[in-house]
Amino acid sequence: MLDYHETCVESEGGVMSEPKTPTPSPAGDTYKGWVFKWTNYIKGYQRRWFVLSNGLLSYYRTQAEMGHTCRGTINLATATITVDDACNFVISNGGTQTYHLKASCEVERQRWITALELAKAKAARMQAESDDSGDDFPPTSAPTVPGQGGASQNSEVQSALRTLGSKVEDLSTCNDLISKHGTALQRSLSELDSLRLTGEAGDKIRQVTERATLFRITSNAMINACRDFLALAQAHSKRWQKALQAERDQRVRLEETLEQLAKQHNHLERAFRGAAQANATADNKSTAGSRKGEASDEDDDNEFFDAMEEAPEFITVPADPQFHKRSSSNISGFNSEICPDDQSLNDEPLAMNQESPSQELVPLKKRRTRIPDKPNYSLNLWSIMKNCIGKELSKIPMPVNFNEPISMLQRLSEDLEYHELLDKAAKCHNSLEQLCYVAAFSVSSYSTTVYRTGKPFNPLLGETYELDRLRESGYRSLCEQVSHHPPAAAHHVISDRGWTLRQEITVASKFRGKYLSIMPLGTIHAIFEKGEHHYTWKKVTTTVHNIIVGKLWIDQSGEIDVVNHTTGDRCHLKFAPYSYFSRDVARKVTGVVMDKTGKAHYVLSGTWDEKMEFSRVMQSSRGGENGTEGKQKTVYQTLKAREVWRRNPLPDGAETMYYFTALALTLNETEEGVSPTDSRRRPDQRLMEDGRWDEANAEKQRLEEKQRSVRREREREAASQRTSSQSEEGAHHDNYEARWFSKCEDQITGEQVHLYKGGYWETKDRGNWEDCPDIF
Repeated sequence: MLDYHETCVESEGGVMSEPKTPTPSPAGDTYKGWVFKWTNYIKGYQRRWFVLSNGLLSYYRTQAEMGHTCRGTINLATATITVDDACNFVISNGGTQTYHLKASCEVERQRWITALELAKAKAARMQAESDDSGDDFPPTSAPTVPGQGGASQNSEVQSALRTLGSKVEDLSTCNDLISKHGTALQRSLSELDSLRLTGEAGDKIRQVTERATLFRITSNAMINACRDFLALAQAHSKRWQKALQAERDQRVRLEETLEQLAKQHNHLERAFRGAAQANATADNKSTAGSRKGEASDEDDDNEFFDAMEEAPEFITVPADPQFHKRSSSNISGFNSEICPDDQSLNDEPLAMNQESPSQELVPLKKRRTRIPDKPNYSLNLWSIMKNCIGKELSKIPMPVNFNEPISMLQRLSEDLEYHELLDKAAKCHNSLEQLCYVAAFSVSSYSTTVYRTGKPFNPLLGETYELDRLRESGYRSLCEQVSHHPPAAAHHVISDRGWTLRQEITVASKFRGKYLSIMPLGTIHAIFEKGEHHYTWKKVTTTVHNIIVGKLWIDQSGEIDVVNHTTGDRCHLKFAPYSYFSRDVARKVTGVVMDKTGKAHYVLSGTWDEKMEFSRVMQSSRGGENGTEGKQKTVYQTLKAREVWRRNPLPDGAETMYYFTALALTLNETEEGVSPTDSRRRPDQRLMEDGRWDEANAEKQRLEEKQRSVRREREREAASQRTSSQSEEGAHHDNYEARWFSKCEDQITGEQVHLYKGGYWETKDRGNWEDCPDIF
């Protein structure tokens, strides 16, 4: 409490008595120095060595007497401290002990008064705590939580709370002292001002009075802030204590859960080891194995999921590595329908049954690996966003300062960065194996978002984007903005390696003040020529956190069902939302690949920003009930996990290039022969990429106003073509039709979607773009 004053007082003590360097103070809350003490009318004031320690003020004739003779001591807990004049002060315990003291100067007197006031406050507080300390805190010898170190940890927490309380009391005492001394200073200055001095003395008095007034105003502001802090600290102290206790309780529960799971794992190992021995020695292997497997399930049925409050939907445990090689295929609960292709997966990675790839194709051109660095522009985000809470993001006029030099159509094309997954899936002979690749592809599209906090440009109506990688990667991609309100983009990809990808995505987004929710609506389709397998899935919700204050970060959360409409196979993926209290890996994704009967064949696990792995399921069993929700969990016994997808590293210097991937750096590269409506030709986006943001903002405003005027003209034309009976019903009808996509009903989902009607690549080959609208 008095660490600051400890150093000050020793230097002052040396000044007032002798020039030599004083002896260092003892450790702890100690304050000491020379002070003159009134003895009697004959000797007057005599110099004495005073020591303030642990709420006691003692004095000695010399420093040498400190080791053997104390001349007097006053307990400050019950003492009163009064000030006589500039250098004198009196300390009395209300009884026989009264010290009349005088400091060498007013500054020294004030330091002693401050130290004595703080020591008195602390001594009174310690005395009050000693009266009821046994009721406030349990003895440290009694354990408060299970496990080692529980009592000592609780004692540390209580000690920390005591220290915090002591510091708050010190702050309150300093608050009172500043208020009291400030009032006294103001009163003294008022008395000087009443003398009505003239000349230089009067000017000095007025100058000091002005400075004292400024000091009083500043001190009052500081005192009010301290008072507010004290009130808040007292109001929230109980809440902090409860939160601390809750954290400790949760840690204890997790430790108990971990111990319980370790025991259950040992039980499973013993059970399966016994099953293996029984199968090796018994004549009837199938019957013996079945009985052993059933007994193992019954023994461990009620052990798995009792402790965890937020248990996962399933849990995986390692299976016997030799289990799949045994001839016994009738053991209860095991997948016996394993085709020859699947059996090879036990020792080889996925898709080892592919045909040898064709001769590597040479790229047409060398793609760029850098773009201009992002300029350092400052902008007040809150001044723009404060009036936008609850509005649709696409309707908010946003400057390019919050954008990245890429359009939403190009961001959709980035889903193809890991197209190799679909290439491998197209060569699979087994639909369940193929589903693993498709599920991994659905996760891989989010890996580019982990650092990408910039907003892509909203495409203009009729804007297109082509990604022709036929020579390099065997596919061609085309996107078109087919609707503006709501904004919707249609995407079609055709690959000469046996697959087609199409989607129509409508983005619904809401600004919630602290975070931004982006909800993609629409279905993604992947169709493979071999087996005519048709898969569909949807995207999860993207959340941008710390919109106003702090560093922006992105999270993905929700669930995806990847469905094979040809066979009925399904993969259920779960994107776990970020939780501050979770000890699990961040950005976690888990999934199970099941056939149409609901039997699990593979378990997928990983993170959406790094990698995904698969594990073959050898047996599944139902676990016990979760006590909080009453749900039964499934235990999957799997073989060793193998990697199916891993994120590509970012290019060098990506942090100055909007964290673009190697593919993203090439998306806005200028190319000859593309459509006049291609995003590469968009002028505001090009200006932003070049670092000319002021010009980009002006150009963006021009393009948006041009789009609004064209829309109004279409509405007028549509209104003039309608009959009088229809005019009232469709006053704002827009008869816009997409150029390369036609609207129809999807036969799989029943949704109204835009499907590619063909002709774009043929038009590009001819170089005839006369039918394209002028949108730029």
